[in-house]
Amino acid sequence: MSITLMHDPYASRGEVQEAAIITRREPVVYGEGHYADALSAQQLSDYERNGFVVLPELFNAREVQALLDELTTMSADRGLLGRDEAITEPDSLALRSIFKVHKLNPLLGKLARDPRVIHVARQVLGSEVYLHQSRINMKPGFNGKEFYWHSDFETWHVEDGMPSMRAVSCSILLTDNNACNGPLMLVPGSHRQFIACAGETPEHNYKHSLKQQETGVPDELSLKLLVEQGGIEAVTAKAGSVIFFECNTMHGSSGNISPWPRANAFFVYNSMENTLGEPRDGLAPRPEYIATRESFEPLQPLGSSFLVE
Repeated sequence: MSITLMHDPYASRGEVQEAAIITRREPVVYGEGHYADALSAQQLSDYERNGFVVLPELFNAREVQALLDELTTMSADRGLLGRDEAITEPDSLALRSIFKVHKLNPLLGKLARDPRVIHVARQVLGSEVYLHQSRINMKPGFNGKEFYWHSDFETWHVEDGMPSMRAVSCSILLTDNNACNGPLMLVPGSHRQFIACAGETPEHNYKHSLKQQETGVPDELSLKLLVEQGGIEAVTAKAGSVIFFECNTMHGSSGNISPWPRANAFFVYNSMENTLGEPRDGLAPRPEYIATRESFEPLQPLGSSFLVE
């Protein structure tokens, strides 16, 4: 059920004249983590404190290879590459992201409902969940471009009308993420502060921002203050590992000039009690492949814990 606020506690962009740091109002873990049983007490505590938790090698080598095989097939599909869901780099035709992968590929659809990940989302959000967004992000060796610092919630709140901070991102590593190939970087503790960003949102901003985000990014002073408080943690982990990070956690990644490609499957789980309202500032809703709004249906977990036999 969507919530409409008379006064938006997380006003940003067109609603503000300058950047501001606003204290978070919602809990980080809903229902004290009792809705499902997936993370240990220590893992839940880490997630609540830092805004993210890493589960090493949650998927085995056969599962990872099967997912990589599907990615290879999708990347070579000329029909798919001509669709809006396929996003290229800003200065080339190299694939940067493929969206709505849970609908485009059956195995990735199963992955989104795997009990090893969906029950974590249900646990931290304290409710049934649906997929707000799915995609695969790629950084080929030598020329994979960066993703600049941002809070996902700021974008989802302004451009999609997500009411509250009750969503979690799940990044499943399909390749080793090492110190050299542009791993995800997060600012521990940053999820407790919302950075309001100044500036108007261009019409159809997503057409540019999915290639290179420039609107809705934090100002340098606010980012510096967050990093002085929490530092920066680059998540290096083996393929098959999974990173869960809170929707307001500040994160980004640098470019990949190493020979080693990086690919991650990415699912955004939103609470069934936090479905989308109208975008802010009179913006038109973004396309369905970026932000689900035509039908909000809870995901049903798979009965099996293995993607491939």
